[in-house]
Amino acid sequence: MSLALTPLPRRVAALAPALPVMAVPALLALPLTADGAGPADVLSGLVVVYCVFRLLFERRRPLSPAAAVVLGLPVVGLALAAMGAFSSQAGLTGLGRYLQTFVLVPAAVLLLLRDRSGFRLVAWSFVGLGLCQGAVGVHQFVTRTGASYQGENIRAVGTFGAHDVMGMATAVALGVVCAVGIALGRVSVRQRVAAAACALVLLLPLALSFSRGAWIATVLTCTLQLVLTGLRRALKVAAATFAAGVILVGGFGVGSAVLQERIDSIAQVADAPDQSVVDRYTLWASATDIWRQHPLTGVGLKGFPEYRDGHATLALSSGSETDGPGMKYQRQPLLSPHNMYLLVLSEQGLIGLLALAGSWLALLVCGTRRLVRVRARGPGLDCGLVACGLLVWTLTDFVYGDIGGPSTVLMAVSMGLGAWWALTGEARVDAPRSEVPEPAEEALAR
Repeated sequence: MSLALTPLPRRVAALAPALPVMAVPALLALPLTADGAGPADVLSGLVVVYCVFRLLFERRRPLSPAAAVVLGLPVVGLALAAMGAFSSQAGLTGLGRYLQTFVLVPAAVLLLLRDRSGFRLVAWSFVGLGLCQGAVGVHQFVTRTGASYQGENIRAVGTFGAHDVMGMATAVALGVVCAVGIALGRVSVRQRVAAAACALVLLLPLALSFSRGAWIATVLTCTLQLVLTGLRRALKVAAATFAAGVILVGGFGVGSAVLQERIDSIAQVADAPDQSVVDRYTLWASATDIWRQHPLTGVGLKGFPEYRDGHATLALSSGSETDGPGMKYQRQPLLSPHNMYLLVLSEQGLIGLLALAGSWLALLVCGTRRLVRVRARGPGLDCGLVACGLLVWTLTDFVYGDIGGPSTVLMAVSMGLGAWWALTGEARVDAPRSEVPEPAEEALAR
């Protein structure tokens, strides 16, 4: 007797390729090893391999010509910068990291997602990661077991540890952006209410991360998401968010004094900056000076630390301080200018910056144009708000930070979600389902 394989239901078969992508953020909820390594990076590489095998098995065309050009554009500057690195090991290491973050993983995400349901599955995994990391972070603040901040172990860092204070802030902020996008979209009422509740809950751990860059990027991104859905709704949501913030900080006194001081420091960066701001300005000036001497191709991948001291002023400190439970006090060297654009400019030159930033700008422009079309027509608004929101947040955060650490894989998946929305085309995503709306969308239309 022969056993016939029962085919999977159509909806399950469509979601199956998205499961490995969803697992990447899920693995970041697990504790990291002592050296900061984690399984999410390994899984992102396996996702790329899985995507290749799936394409070979299904005999599908890998990418459209437009997608191949946009996602492949950074390779030009990266190849030149890798050849100009001060050592072959540094060049190969940097090349692999950049390709993983901005080319391979985004392309794999674009190819594995088949419809809006798969996209939403990955977006909800971002929200889930933010909730997990945020819960750990709030517990750290309450029990004084977080990273050291002004002499107290109160900084929420989640499972990323005191050596990566931006990890939890990135995870929680991206969770907020996804939750806000879903809440503002045309999905079921249950999903919108759940997403709005998650966004409000995530505001607390985001505040307790004390990350000014994440705050600025999140406020800007969520404001743009709200404005794109209508001014009246934007005002209502802004009022509700403000009320929630007053209750959390003012009513319960959740770190109100420390938060107020941190917020005030944003406006004091020019008048009376603290040492971290002074270091950042000094590093920015150093990166700019390096670029002036190597304008076209830069000093090569991983080359900024080698040239930093020769261009920095005496205002630069020896490193940033890290301390917290479970780790010894140490000073971490400042190995990057904490600005992605200036890092690329100094190491890859003008060619590299135009190639990499050109790819990002193309994704943002194409994604925004499609979002405007979908906003007036109907289905997929939540996906557009999430995709464009993730791109805007990442590109804004790059003004204050750069890639590095386990949370970098989140940015890679974010780029993939943005690429899926911007480059898949109307035929693949909206047809034929545009004529047969999803149950939730059909109910809302009524």
